[in-house]
Amino acid sequence: MDHGTERDAPPGHRAGPDAVPADPVTGRVPLAVVVVDRDGLVSHWSRGARRLFALPKEEAIGRPAPDLLPVSGVLHGDGARDDGSAYGPYPDHDGLGPGLESSLDGRLSYPAAGRARLTVPAGARVDVLWWAYPLVGPGPERLLVLAADADGLRRDYADGGAGAGVVERIAPGFALHTDFPGADELARRLPEILPSMSVGESARIVAQVLELGYPVLEFSQSDRVPVTPDWGVPRRAERRARRERAARALAAGEPVPEELRDEAEDLEYAAVRERLEFLNEVSGAIGTSLDLAQTIVEVSRAVVPRFTDVAGTYLREQVVAGEGFPDGVPDTTTMWHRVALEHTDEPGRWDDVVPVGEAMPFPAHTPFFQCMTSGEPVLVPRITEEMGHAIASQFEKRDIRPLITGRSMLLVPLKARQVVLGFMILLRHPERPVFNDMDRVTGAELAARAGLVLDNARMYTHQENVAETLQDSMLPHIPARMAGCDIATRYLPGTLLGRVGGDWFDSVKLPGARTALVVGDVMGHGLNSAAMMGQLRTAVQTMAGLDLPPARLLRNLDDLAQRLGDTHLATCLYAVYDPVAGELHLANAGHIPPVLVRAEDGASELIDLPTGAPIGVGGVPFESVRVPVAPGDRLVMCTDGLVEVRGEDIGVGLATLCESAAHPAASMDDACDTIIRALGTRGGRKDDVALLMARLTGIEPDAVAEWSLARDPAEVGRARAAVREQLHDWGLPKLAGPAELMVSELVTNAVRHSHARPVELRLVRADTLLCEVDDDDHELPALRSAGPEDETGRGLRVVSTLARAWGASRTTAGKTVWFELTLPARYR
Repeated sequence: MDHGTERDAPPGHRAGPDAVPADPVTGRVPLAVVVVDRDGLVSHWSRGARRLFALPKEEAIGRPAPDLLPVSGVLHGDGARDDGSAYGPYPDHDGLGPGLESSLDGRLSYPAAGRARLTVPAGARVDVLWWAYPLVGPGPERLLVLAADADGLRRDYADGGAGAGVVERIAPGFALHTDFPGADELARRLPEILPSMSVGESARIVAQVLELGYPVLEFSQSDRVPVTPDWGVPRRAERRARRERAARALAAGEPVPEELRDEAEDLEYAAVRERLEFLNEVSGAIGTSLDLAQTIVEVSRAVVPRFTDVAGTYLREQVVAGEGFPDGVPDTTTMWHRVALEHTDEPGRWDDVVPVGEAMPFPAHTPFFQCMTSGEPVLVPRITEEMGHAIASQFEKRDIRPLITGRSMLLVPLKARQVVLGFMILLRHPERPVFNDMDRVTGAELAARAGLVLDNARMYTHQENVAETLQDSMLPHIPARMAGCDIATRYLPGTLLGRVGGDWFDSVKLPGARTALVVGDVMGHGLNSAAMMGQLRTAVQTMAGLDLPPARLLRNLDDLAQRLGDTHLATCLYAVYDPVAGELHLANAGHIPPVLVRAEDGASELIDLPTGAPIGVGGVPFESVRVPVAPGDRLVMCTDGLVEVRGEDIGVGLATLCESAAHPAASMDDACDTIIRALGTRGGRKDDVALLMARLTGIEPDAVAEWSLARDPAEVGRARAAVREQLHDWGLPKLAGPAELMVSELVTNAVRHSHARPVELRLVRADTLLCEVDDDDHELPALRSAGPEDETGRGLRVVSTLARAWGASRTTAGKTVWFELTLPARYR
């Protein structure tokens, strides 16, 4: 608002001799402007002050301000009081806030306002509205005082003039507030309210309002000052002081004075809101992984330094090991592992004294034991010298007293399902506020959330260990060398959340120095799929031992899957390698085809097989094919998780498989790694991978000797002589003795039990010396205990004692009984 031009006032509206009334047209208010310096003397006295207080400028400058301004008494123009004294009491003083004298003597550091009545030399009593603004800066000015004639404004208000709007804006509170959301809109509309103001001026004033936090009153074209919006309400500085007093009372646990209750409630509300925000942030920062070690680090780092300066995390031994859920209440024998330590001290200060990884029990008299047994937070406002010594006594040859004495300590238990998994030791530096009851509540909530996250990670670690143990138990440990072939395998879990799946591989020793090679995949993940895989793998091993043809074996496996239930389907590729005949006999049940890499030219190809239906569909026939192979060829069998990627044609993966399988490699392991690098690292792979590679080395014809024996007991001697002579030819005379004895026992049994066909005897020199005896009797021999009077039953016990390994299996024509002897090192 502008001061405006001086004009004569209507009768009854004049305060001093030259007072000017409010302008009824523009709403301009005449103001007295007084500046007081740091010595309390008037340094500026405006024309409005001369009119209102009826005192010339030359008489006011340099005089003490309390002598001239309306303080707590009736002020005459000459500075005298009604009671004849200079500073007598003034019963008519109407204080709408602190008295002006509080501002004059520097007791108030915030803007203040009020109303006072004074007597001018003409004898009139004038009601004065005043505003006092402390001035901050390097200059000598300390206080700015504004004053206006309240009676003139009130009479103008009653007449419905422009003063009505002025009184509404000044007396109850100025109209402009800092929380107005649209500053630009406010700046645009100000000229509509004050026609003499330009848009540029209004924008500047609005910016000042928003910056200062108070409305702005224009009292002249060149001077602008902020105005207190609401009388009787303390401004920011006073509120700040009151809040500080309330905060000190709350922190000290003292009763809050009645006049500070509102501030205390606001502080408590703000503190609760801040703690909730902190807990929400912590909840978002922890549990990003199911890895137990990473979760522990996340929990420690979430509280340092915002909530505490040191955070040490201890967990029970079973939790660290990922074992089952610990039962019972901890005691003095419970071992606690220090799994994390986060702090804001200089690096290395804690490392030597309390290293991570240390395990220790805690005595019963310590606050740590109280926390772990009660499951409740324990608050120690300050660790005394005595307590520091008691705690330090647990650490042999290490003095931790300098690290803990004088600090505030809060112990919070890490619980899940009412069982204590561990606890956290939280320490604050001595110069930081001690932990209080609100911190105890916050710490308990923090520990509850952290305990739940840690328990999830612990359970996942436990389940992962169980799953890996189950997977390892189900996946065979295939020897690197079998008769006529070298084997290498790889298994890759699909994801960290599904480490147990239904993929498997296997190899089974068959009669005639043959080897069965198997790769299968039960659809799905988890323990159910793994259990189904274990059942099918066992069934394949059993039926392979019966020497069933590949197609017949898959047919029986499909029947078994139907009996086990229709909840799972599986694919399976079954191949039998005959190193003597140099061929593969294969059958497929819905599996991806194998790759054959030719040793002659290094070319690779997918073996063309009838696809067949997956195991478990039921009622679908299976077909087999025979593929000739040469020594040095490689067979690659894998599950679809290696070649299939979501969003990509499987043909791309199969082509990459062929290309990578043909890549030259120094060893079988290197060849497998080449394939894994080419296919296993592609993005989008979610399934398990089982890979089996076999290098088909074959068996040379001169390493095989065969004889056909008649069903005559005399043929037993002929068999012994033939074996003895052959072993001498092969340079194995030391094996002749035991081999003759065992051949004699097996041929004797075969001649005795055969029906029509001749008995077949064969020796194979491969990685071991293999001897096989075939006859047309389907009854498998059994190992028995022979008594002193028994004439039979000792043959197989002799074989079992002398042989490296032995066995018997049915064939389509009868049975085969075999044994093995270990070759000298130069033949292996």
